[in-house]
Order: sequence, then structure tokens, then C-alpha cells
Amino acid sequence: MGTVVRQGTPTPLFLPSPPTVSRDFVGSIKSGGGSEKIQSFAPSAALPGLICGFVAERWDLPGWPDAFLACVGMGVWESILGRDGRRFVKRKDSDAGEHGRALEELRSSMYSDFHTSEGAKRQQQRLCGPFVAMTFNFIVAVGIIMANKVVMGKVGFNFPVALSLIHYVTSWFLMAIFKALSLLPAAPPSKATPFSSLFVLGVVMALATGLANVSLQHNSVGFYQMAKIAVTPTIVLAEFMLFSKKVSLQKVITLGIVSVGVAVATVTDLEFNFFGACVALAWIVPSAVNKILWSNMQQTGNWTALALMWKTSPITIFFFMVLMPLLDPPGVLSFGWNWNNVAAIIISALFGFLLQWSGALALGATSATSHVVLGQFKTCVIMLGGYIFFNSDPGMVSLFGAVVALCGMSFYTYLNLRDSKESSAAAIKQLLPKQNSFSLKPKTIIDEEDNTDAINPV
Repeated sequence: MGTVVRQGTPTPLFLPSPPTVSRDFVGSIKSGGGSEKIQSFAPSAALPGLICGFVAERWDLPGWPDAFLACVGMGVWESILGRDGRRFVKRKDSDAGEHGRALEELRSSMYSDFHTSEGAKRQQQRLCGPFVAMTFNFIVAVGIIMANKVVMGKVGFNFPVALSLIHYVTSWFLMAIFKALSLLPAAPPSKATPFSSLFVLGVVMALATGLANVSLQHNSVGFYQMAKIAVTPTIVLAEFMLFSKKVSLQKVITLGIVSVGVAVATVTDLEFNFFGACVALAWIVPSAVNKILWSNMQQTGNWTALALMWKTSPITIFFFMVLMPLLDPPGVLSFGWNWNNVAAIIISALFGFLLQWSGALALGATSATSHVVLGQFKTCVIMLGGYIFFNSDPGMVSLFGAVVALCGMSFYTYLNLRDSKESSAAAIKQLLPKQNSFSLKPKTIIDEEDNTDAINPV
């Protein structure tokens, strides 16, 4: 026994002599390389050792900090808890490891969902099904109609191509912010989709939007609606020529009924001039190709709506800048850019971003033909809503045409749902034999391992 007297303390402190522990052994404990017993207690036994080492250093006891870190870590905690406590500590350590692995798996899955094109597409398909995407597009379309009426009517900004250019520039700016915040979905590798496809999509998008605005400016609403109705058979023909996609006879008849109903409901006058008719006819093909490419690239590749918008927007903006001096009247720079007018245009641009996004989601979740039918559905619903809620009187013939078109759209939706159920059932039947073969193989491996263990017991 040794007696240690510290100056300034009235009573001597009696402690046993420090145990003899080699410095190499203590160093191995500190570095985590000691015995297996110490490693199993590393998360739990370090606390008493550190406390005792602090006390020893506080009382100037040379040799005690390292000794306590070694000896107390090995024995004191085990003597307090016993063997059950040791097993408890081991179990807690293993639980902590399992929790760590679970967090790591969660982190990797979240990274895959947001930073890979495959994961981003799965998230879009899971969150934005056909019903959600088409409902989103319908609501935004109604909102942008109101916003553009304010911009074109009350504000007097009669520059449709320039307005479309402002819409796409705003969309690109918002997506740049998303990308800076790592919120923009990842795009597939450049080798997966050639640049020519993205370039064609950007060009036809600019042509479809710009020519539509010019057609509406030079033609009557009835002639513009007739051109929109002509987009439906153009899509069916183009998909058959490009992708050999066939449409059933029931769908063809249903689409014909929808087109006739929409024509009766909306085509009340056919006033047009030669230039307006040429623009309307030139608009039909880019509009159909635009919808087909948006739908096909999302469904066949790992493209999401935002990723495809991010890649094609610069091309579209460039061609809008080319079309603006050709199709817009002069005087856009001399327009009255006050705060009220700028605020109205910015609100319209925000709706334009939402409309472009929701339209891309709807095309990715359904098809080009379904998106055209959705546009005709919006026209009929707006007409019937004005008659019911705002006492507008489009005439009994137009109302009858709208009702016929809605009935045809309902039956077309039923046919699409039936086809999707049949295709999903066929896919499940094809996967079942593969799953059975995979499930039988591990069982054979397990049986062989069990037999090996029985022959060669450990």
C-alpha cells in the first residue's frame, strides 16, 4: 500500500499501487487493437476507465490513467453487470450496427431515387399516375387561360411568341434553381439518347407553340378548333408510321365520335384568311410530333418530365428568339413595362411552367392521343361550366355536341383502362414462371449446404 499526501488536503489519500500494465498493451487498447474481450466492451467499458483516469490525473497519480483505462475497461464493468450484462452490451452493440446499416441503406436508396435517372423515373411513376397527372394538367390549364386573358386583354401584351419566350425562360430559370439545390431529377447518360432527338424535340416544341399562337391570332376560334381536332388523326397516323402502333377499331370509332362532338360544340364560325389557313395547317404536324416525342421518350427511356424539360428548354428558347421577329408584331421593347404589367406577365409565366410540367407528366403517364382528348375535354367542360355557373348561352346545338363529346371521352377512358389491366395481367403471367424458377434454385442450394454440414460437422 502507498500513501499519497497532496498539499492543501487535510487527510492523506490511501490507494493501492498502480497495476503493472505494459505500455504496448495500453496502446493497443487505445488504438482499438487489443484483445477480443476488450474490443467487445469498447463502447461500454471506456466510460468508467476514462472517469477513473481523470480522477487519477486530478490527484497527480503517475501511471494510473493508462492502468485504469486498461484494467477497469476489462474487469470492473464485467464485475458489475456479470455475464448477462456482457451479453446485453454485446446485443446493444449489434443493434447499433444494424441501425447503422439500415440508415446507410436508407441513404443509398434516397440517393438512388433522386440522383439516378432510373430512381427518378420510378418516383415519378409512383407519385404521378395517369389520374394525378391529367388532373394536375387540367387545373393548371384553366389557370393559365385566366392568366393569359388578363395579359392579352387587360394588360394589352399582344405579343404571343414573346410571351411564350418569357414562359420558357422562366421555366429554365426555375429549373436552374432546382439543379443548384440538387432537386432536379437526373437525366439518362448522353449515350442513351442522341442529341438529335433532343434537338428535334426542342425545335418542334417551339414551332408548335409559336404557330398555335399565330393561328389563333389570324383565324377565328372555330377554325382554330378544327385544326386542333385534326391533330388526333394525325397522331394516330404518325404513330403507326413511326412506331407501328395500331389502334383498335373501337378506339377509332370512339375518337371519331369525340371529334364530331367537339366540332359541333366549338366550331360556330369558320372565318380565316389564306395566311392564317397556311399557319394552321403548318401547325398540325409539329403539334402531333411534339406530343408523340414527349410521350415516347419518357416511356421508352429513363427520362422524367423535368429532366427532359431541362435538356430541351435552351433549344426551344433559341428558336423562339428566331421566330419572335418573324411572327410577332413590332413594339415589344416599347411596351409599358410597369410593375403591374410585369407582375401579371410573371404570374402567367409561372402558370406556363406548371402547364409545361403537367403536360409532360400527362404525356409520360398516358399517351399522345389521350393528351389530345384531355385538351378537348377541357374545352367541353369550360363550355358547360360557363352555361351552368355563369349563365352563358352557347346554343343548344353546341351543348348537345359537348355532351356527345364527353360521352365519347368517357368510353375512350374505359377502353384505355381495360387495355391497361389486360397488359398488366399479361406481364404478371410472364413473370410468374421466372419467379418460380428463381425461388426453386435457392432451396436446392440450401439443401446441399445442409447435407454438407451433416457430413462434415463443425
